[in-house]
Amino acid sequence: MNRRDEILSKVSTIPAIPTVIAEIRKLLADTDANFKELSQVIKYDLGLTTNLLRLANSAYFGFTKSVNSVHQAVVRLGTKRVYELAVAAAVAPMAKRAINGYDLSAGKLWEHSVAVAIGAEQLASVLSINLPDYTFTAGLLCDIGKIILGTFVEVNAEPIMAMAFKLGIPFDVAERRILGIDHAEVGAVLLERWNIPGCIVDVTRWHHKPDGLEGDKLVVDLVHVADALTMMGGIGIGRDGLNYRPSPEVASRLKLTTRINELVVCKIMSGLNELNNIFTLKVVDGSKNGS
Repeated sequence: MNRRDEILSKVSTIPAIPTVIAEIRKLLADTDANFKELSQVIKYDLGLTTNLLRLANSAYFGFTKSVNSVHQAVVRLGTKRVYELAVAAAVAPMAKRAINGYDLSAGKLWEHSVAVAIGAEQLASVLSINLPDYTFTAGLLCDIGKIILGTFVEVNAEPIMAMAFKLGIPFDVAERRILGIDHAEVGAVLLERWNIPGCIVDVTRWHHKPDGLEGDKLVVDLVHVADALTMMGGIGIGRDGLNYRPSPEVASRLKLTTRINELVVCKIMSGLNELNNIFTLKVVDGSKNGS
């Protein structure tokens, strides 16, 4: 008997996403909102302000002239990056913990998440694809379900790993066979509860099975490949790093080559340290700011 119902019931125990995220999203949905109003919301959150300034001065984006105010940072980065940062700041405290069920030491899941987000953007850049605004955030959140399975449910990964190894199947497929659910679906359920936009929820749900998503598959394809390349590169993996490869269908749609894959992995590695270090300071604490 699988543990699907038990696992889904655990999702309701996860702390709500901090209210500052909802406030920022509400402002961004208002066409009359301006940078000044957005800056006012952000400046009262010390952790978010600190990380916003660090991102705005990051070498990863090629900035040379420093900015030192929230308003300047918001203008420089644009609302897209500000929302990404706010979501990242909310998720980072959970993602930086050790995820025991997946044998992920402290910081490894976060490292993997940042790498996937970078990889999705860099893959699009290499392929000269115009990205939807939510691509980075979708990559960052795609494996959030591992937190629930590995920490709140404390899933024993041994039988899952044994099945994946014995049958030569990806870890997520073995998850579904043993648990009745995988980390992708669990993550999607959590993001729905947090009222994260549906386009991001869809990428989380389908990033291991892109052809299951109806409609435009561009972002889920990019995240799928970035996740697989990051796994293959050994970036932030634990026991779940078994038998992951980009699907042939996705590789065909994106016209991937070995050279493109290798180039993207190099770009992931060059950008990872810069962006990973942006969140080294204390970030949004959901236990204090949650609703």
